[in-house]
Amino acid sequence: MGGNRKKPAGASDKSAQTGPGQTEIKPAGEKKPGSKPQQKQKLAVTIEEPQGMKAIQGMKAITTQGVARNIGVKISVANAFIKSLEAKGIVKAEGGYSGHRVYHLIKR
Repeated sequence: MGGNRKKPAGASDKSAQTGPGQTEIKPAGEKKPGSKPQQKQKLAVTIEEPQGMKAIQGMKAITTQGVARNIGVKISVANAFIKSLEAKGIVKAEGGYSGHRVYHLIKR
């Protein structure tokens, strides 16, 4: 139906180097020499409570994303900090949906 098309000039140069009908096949299990297996890096970053409380004091709506942005940490670290504050009774979930919770500070 479609027939053969003329190959671009760059493709004809490549086929001339390997020869007609020859293709390079690399073994699937072969790795680069000198490469080491990658290890997952564990980051032990935590937010100290006085620093976190100072960041939360001025916020109207406390969200994981807002805390992470204010303190300069990853969202997972900020989420763990907010969850610990919620367990202590310092903040309370007020609204939100689908994992994007909005918290408010409980005044003591």
